[in-house]
Amino acid sequence: MPEVADRHALDLGALAAWLRAHVAGAEGVLVAEKFAGGQSNPTYALSLDGAVRFVLRKKPPGVLLPSAHAVEREYRVTDALKDSAVPVARPLALCEDAGVIGTPFFVMAHVAGRNFWDARLPELQPAERAAIYDEMNRVLAALHRIDPVAAGLGDFGRPGDYFGRQVARWTKQYRATETARIEAMERLIDWLPANNPGRQDSRIVHGDYRNDNLIFAADAPAIRAVIDWELSTLGDPLADLAQHVLAWRVPHEGYRGLADADLAGLGIPGESAYVARYCERAGIAPPSPALWAYALAFAMFRNAAIRQGVFRRALDGNASSGAAALHGARAAEIAALGWRIAAGEQDAVLTR
Repeated sequence: MPEVADRHALDLGALAAWLRAHVAGAEGVLVAEKFAGGQSNPTYALSLDGAVRFVLRKKPPGVLLPSAHAVEREYRVTDALKDSAVPVARPLALCEDAGVIGTPFFVMAHVAGRNFWDARLPELQPAERAAIYDEMNRVLAALHRIDPVAAGLGDFGRPGDYFGRQVARWTKQYRATETARIEAMERLIDWLPANNPGRQDSRIVHGDYRNDNLIFAADAPAIRAVIDWELSTLGDPLADLAQHVLAWRVPHEGYRGLADADLAGLGIPGESAYVARYCERAGIAPPSPALWAYALAFAMFRNAAIRQGVFRRALDGNASSGAAALHGARAAEIAALGWRIAAGEQDAVLTR
């Protein structure tokens, strides 16, 4: 039986030649190893003569939705932030020529450190967990305090009414990848525009700020790099915060969340305390209960739309990870939770 080609394998000869021409110090025998996990843009550790030196992030193969998997935007935002208060993996070179390895890609410096996939941080002690969460909180607030214009990102997205534009965008993306009717999504598609708070706040937002998109120092609760900027744009910082805080509303099983965790025993702050500390650092007033409920419902709607897209790519054979097919069921679950919150259950969580 013939071998099935790896759709995510790289042409190392072409890549090595490109690296030598565009990245200082990119000499030696090249080996590329794809990172496990991740559902969107395939990411690889690049070793030269046995030492990991760089990281490559590329678009996935196959037909893609318009504006999706924009590695060019990831490169731009990290380049703008490389000397800011927000630590990033320093971008080194962008290749927009799909002829080199099949899709556009960019190369960044490799950042060594710890990456936490489980929000409960089981390998740490309570005081260490508290310090890690405080650092996550600090860096997110620091990001939202950056002036986009001063950072050269004044045109990185449209200003104002982020919620309205994003609801329209993710409704369109969801419709393009829909495989079966999800009743809660239909309700949210109606409810979110009808209840849009009309906020005009416009800051740099990451779009997927969570523990596994952060690299921490090996010996301290210090973030060395915020990674995976694919969903970044100019937007409402409250939406970014709500997306981050979803971890408090979902369980460990299937989501790696905190809803079923003993937060006090673990040393992890509760949602309300975490949000209050962020607001202090960001210099903003805490959101009203109704506004926070809207932000959470929106974040869950968006998360469900993303999961539906991952599921559809799995069906089409384009997903980066074999686990992508699991996201179909998760899309319906997270949408149902979003609708519960929108309908008035402001403290609702997803449990098993």
